[in-house]
Amino acid sequence: MTNRKSLIDKVAQYPAVALVLQGGGALGSYQCGVYEGLHEAGIRPNWYAGISIGAINAAIIAGNAPDDRIPRLREFWETVCEPGGALTMPATAIRQWLSLAPMNPMLEAWAASMSAVAALWQGQRGFFEARTVSPFLLRDGSDAATSFYNTAPLRVTLERLIDFDRINRDDSIRLTVGATDVESGNFRYFDSAEMTIDAEHIMASGALPPAFPAVEIEGRWYWDGGIVSNTPLEHILDEWPRKDTLALQVDLWSANGHRPQTMMDVLERAKDIQYSSRTRHGTDTVAHTQRLRTALGDLIQLLPEKKVPDELEEAFAPWLDDRVFNIIQLIYQAKPHEEQFKDYAFGALAMNEHWDSGLRDTAMTLQNPSYFNLPNRALGYAVHDVHRKAQKS
Repeated sequence: MTNRKSLIDKVAQYPAVALVLQGGGALGSYQCGVYEGLHEAGIRPNWYAGISIGAINAAIIAGNAPDDRIPRLREFWETVCEPGGALTMPATAIRQWLSLAPMNPMLEAWAASMSAVAALWQGQRGFFEARTVSPFLLRDGSDAATSFYNTAPLRVTLERLIDFDRINRDDSIRLTVGATDVESGNFRYFDSAEMTIDAEHIMASGALPPAFPAVEIEGRWYWDGGIVSNTPLEHILDEWPRKDTLALQVDLWSANGHRPQTMMDVLERAKDIQYSSRTRHGTDTVAHTQRLRTALGDLIQLLPEKKVPDELEEAFAPWLDDRVFNIIQLIYQAKPHEEQFKDYAFGALAMNEHWDSGLRDTAMTLQNPSYFNLPNRALGYAVHDVHRKAQKS
């Protein structure tokens, strides 16, 4: 109990505690395990930010009372990990058989591949369903002509599981999701601190082409934010006025990996690098920026009056505060049996495995309470990753 209280006290030092959730499709249940571990430890973020499946998880958490969040996350994932259409009954029978069979990597790989095939063929219950007419036969600019799947079931699921009124009226909770403007190619954040959030914003963040159709919001059309940036970390770091911030960054793709040996390895490795790179850029940027702030402060101390001239004070203000950032990363470590389709293998077996991995990684992270200490203000930042620490030791 004392250790738990000490950890909660450390977290309470940060006015902004952000849970930052990357996109990654079926891998997203890992983030639920991380959140469950944080919840059980008494850590309550006040800012939830996500891209794609991370936006969905973030919205479910922000849009429910604390005691309801884990059950709602579980309900969402148990729903969407059921195949749609005629495959629902066979999938149930296969899952029952797998629960009785001794698991091994070969069997797990087979189950994952079958889940991926089912997702491509008929979609996932409560999430997306295959269109009956090929989009290549249509040229009218409609959703049916520009996507392979209909996401109307997702809207129903989101509106059932998320209290959007709660998100928009509760000033103690903030939700941010990112999407890509189809026509301009620009990235845009939808933030409950600045606007009213509804199901369209969450769906826009997860509208990955060419699978899913673009979503219209106020006359503009949006695709998945992961096309431009797969993590909203930079938005957290760019917040002004700045606050001491603890960012719990939960990634689904690892930048570190082995040299591919087969073409399937190449496809998987390329996807890992593509979708993980923005997190690396974000942490490198905060380190560079904080070092620049420190150097600028030292330089000002060498001026005759040890202060910025009055006419430059406003321009220099964002660079001269002593706020700190602490980034704690939890990165899903892909299993040896997983392949390049791991982000659309929505099987119950894989879902539970990802969820349990999130719980385990959170437990390992919480065993390092020093990670949660306020960084040295002279340095201005800290970055922690329990897996990277293990690799170095």
